[in-house]
Amino acid sequence: MKHLIPFLPKPPLVAVIRLQGAIGTGARSLSDQALAPLLERAFSRGKPAAVALVINSPGGSPVQSSLIAARIRRLSQEKRVPVHCFVEDIAASGGYWLATAADQIWVDESSLVGSIGVIYASFGLHELMQKNGVERRVHTAGRSKSFADPFKPERPEDVERIHKMLAPLHENFIAQVKARRGVRLKPDADLFNADIWVGRASVDNGLTDGVAHLVPKMKELFGDKVRLVPYGQRRGLLQRFGMTMGDTLMASVEERALWARYGL
Repeated sequence: MKHLIPFLPKPPLVAVIRLQGAIGTGARSLSDQALAPLLERAFSRGKPAAVALVINSPGGSPVQSSLIAARIRRLSQEKRVPVHCFVEDIAASGGYWLATAADQIWVDESSLVGSIGVIYASFGLHELMQKNGVERRVHTAGRSKSFADPFKPERPEDVERIHKMLAPLHENFIAQVKARRGVRLKPDADLFNADIWVGRASVDNGLTDGVAHLVPKMKELFGDKVRLVPYGQRRGLLQRFGMTMGDTLMASVEERALWARYGL
């Protein structure tokens, strides 16, 4: 009679998702539409013990940040899979919004975290145009259609409207952080003025949970034989060779500006 080999359970599986880059709807950006299939696979294949987000993002679109984070939370709850986040260089602004989708957030000693705020940026070109004899001609139907036109002098009423537009976006961001971090946030700390914290200071303020790196932390939590399965976005042929054209080139310039704000 043949000896029966007892069933040996497989080591725990952790799906690893890298969220790298600016957040938006451009070809090179992190967007809910682009990430949806990847997130679905990561939470569903192989019955993962956890999902690990590796985040390196200076932020971007508040709407896309909200949509992506909400999708991660829905999948975590539906599949009953905990989520851990590991911040590399930076999780700022929308990048931190994504991090709050995790149950636990881990950082490097030198990670940049925070920037819980909203920004509106433009240029004032009207004096340059005047010096060069360029006349701006604009005709609109609707008094707000030329709102904050960079080719016209800045108007106090436009500045007031911009602040009214930014305020609810900031409030939404604050509500997300409070809902996800709760009592872990340091009481009475001024956390929502768009400051940046480095590594351990973000832990001290309750924005993150500790200093840790992906592999050793996952081994600590799930054992030395834990299987880390990476999931990444599919890129087009031109992007694989670092080639950009048209609007993709402009998106690259805008993304570069986002990174540069944090010296990266």
